[in-house]
Amino acid sequence: MRKLRHLLAALLATAVLALPALAPVARAAAAHPIVTPRPPSVPLHTEFVVEVNRLGQVVRVTQKHGCKDLNFNAHTLGNVLQMWIRRPDGTAVVGLYRVTFDYNPHTHGIDRHVALVRAGGNWGNDPGAANQMIDDAKRMQQEHEHPNLPSLKKLLKPTPKPTHHPSR
Repeated sequence: MRKLRHLLAALLATAVLALPALAPVARAAAAHPIVTPRPPSVPLHTEFVVEVNRLGQVVRVTQKHGCKDLNFNAHTLGNVLQMWIRRPDGTAVVGLYRVTFDYNPHTHGIDRHVALVRAGGNWGNDPGAANQMIDDAKRMQQEHEHPNLPSLKKLLKPTPKPTHHPSR
């Protein structure tokens, strides 16, 4: 019991002595906060013309008109490529659609407007752009896999005890 008390006292003393040494490290870590980007202070507008398949998925972007803010252009293009355009009842019309994004610097909100430009098109059975991107990523991952490597399960199995090496 006495040894346990001495051990606990030694641990407590070590912790008390180590805390002041760790304080500069904690202050140094807090001195570099994560910088969050400031929202733009001017109105922004992007416009896309997209092809929509029979499921309502955007197949591809045929025309794009961006603004001077490259981050906003990338943000809205990513949104358009993942977009579904359907009626309230869930049905979709194959066709060309105009999608616009307007950023309001006062409210920091983005308004999106979708309008049918022309119904019809020969892309009704084409896969959506988002599905195509997922398929491409899977295909690229399979191309970069190394079939000659052993499986992870095989590597993580316990190994037999090492044998004594013969003397040389």
